[in-house]
Amino acid sequence: MLVDDSELTLIILKKMLSTATDITVVGTALNGQEALQLLPKLNPDVICSDVQMPIMDGFAFTKAVMSEFPRPILVISAVVQESDSDNIFKLMQAGAIDVMAKPCNGLSNESGLNNQELINKIRVLSGVHVMKRRTRSVQNTSPLTETIIKQSHSRPQIMAIGASTGGPQALYEILTKLPSNFPVPIICVQHISEGFSAGLVKWLNTDCKLNIQFAKSGQKPEPGHIYFAPDAKQLEFNPQHQMVCTQAPSYGGHRPSISVTFQSMALRFGAHVTAVLLTGMGRDGVDGLLTIKQMGGMTIAQDESSSVVFGMPKVAIEEQATQQVLPLTKIAQTLVDLAAPQ
Repeated sequence: MLVDDSELTLIILKKMLSTATDITVVGTALNGQEALQLLPKLNPDVICSDVQMPIMDGFAFTKAVMSEFPRPILVISAVVQESDSDNIFKLMQAGAIDVMAKPCNGLSNESGLNNQELINKIRVLSGVHVMKRRTRSVQNTSPLTETIIKQSHSRPQIMAIGASTGGPQALYEILTKLPSNFPVPIICVQHISEGFSAGLVKWLNTDCKLNIQFAKSGQKPEPGHIYFAPDAKQLEFNPQHQMVCTQAPSYGGHRPSISVTFQSMALRFGAHVTAVLLTGMGRDGVDGLLTIKQMGGMTIAQDESSSVVFGMPKVAIEEQATQQVLPLTKIAQTLVDLAAPQ
């Protein structure tokens, strides 16, 4: 189901989706209120919604959907200025799963990349199960797991987190729970449509006690800071432990790639790395996680029940790249425990 107050945008989106034989547009609406009235009848697998709409905007619509007819929502928005970006990530906090840029090239051939991105995102979201209020797993780690943490691993000098679909919400859950005196730097790689990472960083900074910024070449990560890989750049480390942002080729179709960053950190920091692989489709991060484990670092994957898309963590578990599998609500405290002076 497509929801947008621009009839031209609806036409463009329908045209883009017409190339996918496994996707059917069951209906369209010009605002959230109209869409809510159509939902029980149309019963779509996925909803694509704009942010700014008259009568009922995307935020009110998302909250209503998640409380009455919960299902995956893809936010399709113009890439906005940082000052307006809060609206997009508030939608994701309210229950929307992912975001992508609204097509701006009409029906020209230049929109081909957007075409495939939209189709791929809808295919991924069609398999996502969402619940009212999105309940979270609260299972406890076992005493054996806690013993492994305390006795078998060096205190990390640096930490890393990789995420894809569902990642912004998971990162918010983890990063906002970390104390202001957190003693090691954290490197984050999040797959997100180009143009939205600045808004993501701004949104996270609002409620996080640590400073969040984009990585810059030549910079050494400092305790109390969180660094995100910039759009369309690979984030690696040189022998002096400085961050290096490059135009190196994509890895497994990704730039930034979680595995590229994880592998570089394993090379430079050895056993003194703790890495976490969160929700997402595919296998990016798995090779890097395995390298960190082989170098003696600590590796953690998000569990199935708390993952929006149990893809990357599942592959990591299957390939024995993880030492711990934790629910999202346990990850922040685990990082605090690992970083504590021994």
